Amino acid sequence: MENLEQFTRKKDFLICVDSDGCAMDTMDIKHFRCFGPCLVEEWNLKDWETPILARWNEMNLYTMTRGINRFKGLVKMLREVHETYTEIEEIEILEDWVEKSDELSNAALQRAIGKSGSTILKKALSWSESVNAKINELSFEDKKPFEGVKEGLAFAHEYADVAIVSSANLQAVLEEWERYGLLDHVDIVLAQDTGSKAFCIQELAKKGYEKVKILMTGDALGDYEAAKKNDVFYFPICVRHEKDSWEEFKETAVGRLLDGTYGGAYQEKKIEEFKANLEKK
Repeated sequence: MENLEQFTRKKDFLICVDSDGCAMDTMDIKHFRCFGPCLVEEWNLKDWETPILARWNEMNLYTMTRGINRFKGLVKMLREVHETYTEIEEIEILEDWVEKSDELSNAALQRAIGKSGSTILKKALSWSESVNAKINELSFEDKKPFEGVKEGLAFAHEYADVAIVSSANLQAVLEEWERYGLLDHVDIVLAQDTGSKAFCIQELAKKGYEKVKILMTGDALGDYEAAKKNDVFYFPICVRHEKDSWEEFKETAVGRLLDGTYGGAYQEKKIEEFKANLEKK
């Protein structure tokens, strides 16, 4: 598989696709089994486990903050816990780091710990590492593509170059997509090691595609914003309606991109549907 530097345009059209929660049915299980439970364990919140887990899942899966960076989600949840259930010591220190850090990652957190030695930063890192360990324990049977993904990608690949544009770990993306034969319909894989989704789309566009011939397919606000920032089209895979979304991708969206009718009313309708679906309570 080519990297960004080596990649060359083969077709006139480019379709970018996110991985977790868009092509792969992995978002729910990672939050249900890994993120939320590790939060409860790390901060000893068993007494309020049920409402905290419900709120964590709502925030990270079913509202406009779906797909939020893990540390932004963590600090938002801990602030609610602090105000509703029990004191979270040094909460302001974690809030300050999340707000001011140029990079929100385990490595950046490790560097901040080296400077301050803060207990809550250590706990945040411990939580994040526990989450990663739990995710690694998930079986491939727990990480399948949504129904219709393979058919949709195979159809799109006949007419367009296809790029995975994901903020997930590169090795995990490659393993998951390879296992289910999805890489056969992909030209390039760009993950968190390449840069932000907006950056990846920007660099791909430089390979010679017209903006009106590029489509970003995703499930979260960050995917939409990456498309918007680059002035390219966006097709949403709507949470809880993934099968229907992938059917429409294959039956309608790709065709509209190819014949030049994606923009205007159809694009506006898809964005409205996407936002309405995440704003439902």
